[in-house]
Amino acid sequence: MDPEVLRAEFPALQQTDEEGRPYVYFDGPGGTQVPRSVIAAMEDYLVRSNSNTHGAFLTSRRTDEAIRRAREAAADFLNAPSPEEIVFGPNMTTLTFHISRALERELAPGDEVVVTRLDHDANIAPWLRLTEKGVIVRWADFDPETGMLDLDGLRALLNERTRLVAVGYASNALGTVNDVARITRWAHEVGAWIYVDAVHYAPHGPIDVQRLGCDFLVCSAYKFFGPHLGVLWGRRDLLERLRPDKVRPAPDNVPDRFETGTQNHEGLAGLIAAVDYLAGIGERFGEPFVGWYAAFTGRRLHLKTALAAIQAYERELGWRMIRGLQAIPGLRIWGITDPALADWRVPTVSFTLEGLSPQEVARRLAEEGIFVWDGNFYALAVTERLGLEDKGGLVRVGLVHYNTVEEVDRFLEAMEGVRG
Repeated sequence: MDPEVLRAEFPALQQTDEEGRPYVYFDGPGGTQVPRSVIAAMEDYLVRSNSNTHGAFLTSRRTDEAIRRAREAAADFLNAPSPEEIVFGPNMTTLTFHISRALERELAPGDEVVVTRLDHDANIAPWLRLTEKGVIVRWADFDPETGMLDLDGLRALLNERTRLVAVGYASNALGTVNDVARITRWAHEVGAWIYVDAVHYAPHGPIDVQRLGCDFLVCSAYKFFGPHLGVLWGRRDLLERLRPDKVRPAPDNVPDRFETGTQNHEGLAGLIAAVDYLAGIGERFGEPFVGWYAAFTGRRLHLKTALAAIQAYERELGWRMIRGLQAIPGLRIWGITDPALADWRVPTVSFTLEGLSPQEVARRLAEEGIFVWDGNFYALAVTERLGLEDKGGLVRVGLVHYNTVEEVDRFLEAMEGVRG
């Protein structure tokens, strides 16, 4: 995979500072940049199709068609059995609160929900609110040294009263990838549903909801090179069973009854383009990475091969960064640093530097044209568990496929200057 060929498709990556240096976008965990095709698709929708739905006239029919195609694209991206199992919303957080309110009607006092301290709060707070109804929330811990979930501890929490397990596919704070398929099997053994937050994993590897066996999976298009909107997949039988909040005239069919109000139609046009952009990578660069998804055809095959190619490229880039950071005195990486565990992390690297707050480190890097995040990234339970919340949290550096070896080396050189 040639990142320079792909970088040319991202207008934002062509920007430079006052000294003519290209900006280094290591802020992907908070939202990736978008290719030109996504921008063009959103503009085209607003020019040629801008309308509300289900009208008799041309632009309304075009909008209906865009929504249909967006469901197909999202279903392909997640290998969902049917596009009618795809629900759109403003973002993952809003969708999760929406589903939690619908699931609340299925729960009784004394029922139990399991959450993890490794998750973004968007997959914790919506379930904590269920305690108001008498639902008991159990917390699965993680190892502060490795950043990996305590799987034995999580399994010990499961019992006949467990109704839901909420878990992240990958940690947006530490980069840890969780064994979702195994956790799903355990949840189903006790009759519980599983709700997977795949927001942070989505740009880094292939997702297959059928292979995982989960009940719900949610992600955000703006984390995989698309516009700001959320995508939820749910098993058809569960979507038909749940009764979400909605206005009375709204459709009662699945998935429409979960989509409150008018959707972000131009965003859905951009989502289609983002999925097609990724599929295009598979067509150009993905052939050696077919692997277990060789039985797929068309766009689904191209998506799986693209994400596998991206995964292989990012792994080399991420470990180059980790090795470089490990050589800096006074710097501690929080999360997996053992190459033997490479399968269980994405290239999101969080650290602290002795003598400087995370905010100061991020500010100094920004002065060098390098964009990184600092704080808790809404993974409040993580920074609290690590004892870092009152110390400014972490510095987070996130790599995606449009980043390069040269950018990593430039960052490591800048970090030497930050350390002083």
